[in-house]
Amino acid sequence: MKAKDVERVRKFFVGGRGCSRADQVVKKCGFFKPPNYLRTFELCPDLTRPVRQLCDIQAHSERYNIAMTDELLRYRSEFPILERSTYLISNSLGAMPRGVYDAIKGYADTWATRGVRAWEERWWMLAAEVGDEIGALMNAPKGSVSTHQNVTTCQAVVASCFDLSGKRNKVVYTDMNFPSVMYFWEAQQPYGARVHMVKTDDGITVPTERLLDAIDEHTLLVPISHVIFRSAYINDARAIIEKAHKVGAYVVLDTFQSLGTVPVDVQALDTDFACGGVLKWLCGGPGVGYLYVRPELGKKLEPKFTGWFAHQDSMAFETGRIRYTDPPFRFMNGTSHIPSLEAARPGLKIITEVGVQRIREKSKRQTARLIELVDKQGWRVNTPRDPEKRGGTVSIDMPDSQEVCRELLRREIMVDWRPKAGVRMSPHFYNTDQELETAINAVEEILRERTVAAR
Repeated sequence: MKAKDVERVRKFFVGGRGCSRADQVVKKCGFFKPPNYLRTFELCPDLTRPVRQLCDIQAHSERYNIAMTDELLRYRSEFPILERSTYLISNSLGAMPRGVYDAIKGYADTWATRGVRAWEERWWMLAAEVGDEIGALMNAPKGSVSTHQNVTTCQAVVASCFDLSGKRNKVVYTDMNFPSVMYFWEAQQPYGARVHMVKTDDGITVPTERLLDAIDEHTLLVPISHVIFRSAYINDARAIIEKAHKVGAYVVLDTFQSLGTVPVDVQALDTDFACGGVLKWLCGGPGVGYLYVRPELGKKLEPKFTGWFAHQDSMAFETGRIRYTDPPFRFMNGTSHIPSLEAARPGLKIITEVGVQRIREKSKRQTARLIELVDKQGWRVNTPRDPEKRGGTVSIDMPDSQEVCRELLRREIMVDWRPKAGVRMSPHFYNTDQELETAINAVEEILRERTVAAR
């Protein structure tokens, strides 16, 4: 559409000449005030082609303006993989920050030049320092977050603090939890744990009322996901914690799929425990899990899953029973995983600098845009549409979704596939809006090619 045509249409509709029903609707809706032109289309399907073209121009202009004012995109250069792929898989593995190269080299140089002295000079306190960096992102007091290899280990540390053979031995969670957590607690049944699993009704949400009803005076622990890995549904953590505390139970809040993209405040929630890992939204790579313990509990709990790092005087190498030190080392066990801790720090630094609240606002906008694009194709969305109940992922169940996922990966569009979810797309703060359209257009093309091949 040429510039003179745009001006002609503008004068026609805004200048008051040649009034028509479409003209009146345009003026009433405020045609040139986004997003009212969308409403204009609904009311006036008879609008001429030039006017529709003008609307398209304005729609693209809006997205261009958003991209130009998206301050978070300046961090794209910190993530090498973004230069050669469309990276929409941060719910599974966050993009590696460029700084990890230097972090790992620094680790190797320290080992090579300082040898055993590295423990005293840097490595011994690294686990606690990284724990504090993670803790700051969820408003945890210093010294309340220990670091471990993974979430399953964190669950085991928590379980070892309690006696599962007594009358209060009920463990309540939902079938929407991450399977590894379920596997661990199911395995505790021979030791006395009585598992009560609340099942989803729709495969997307958690039936909160039924979950709350299941938490009773016999409940000891409630290990629950803050954000569901399959659907990105945000559990009502506050209601769950309040009910658990009312009956004397403890909550283990799994924040793996929330911390870094959904604001988490462990003190405001008053959760007893929180765990997760840095490899997803925190862009920290595999090998570092974290466990927050509420300070009042941290002073008195004695985990049976323990080791020499938890001893009051580790270097005394005493024999016999352990004398527990203070948190966070109190909840650690054997020698810490130094390379992974070093690799985690560049991502944590960036997330801290960007700010989770800014990440959340962008995430809500981009996931809404993804859902809009998917709706136009008529595919099923296995994710809540309410942005306040939706985390950072959109699960899309298009035809042949698993095969589509494989082809997207071959095309350097990084996504993943999960049973009962479909293809998961997870834009993060470093993603452009155009990448969302690139991914959906690629899916459309793949399905079209499969249809032609099947004939």
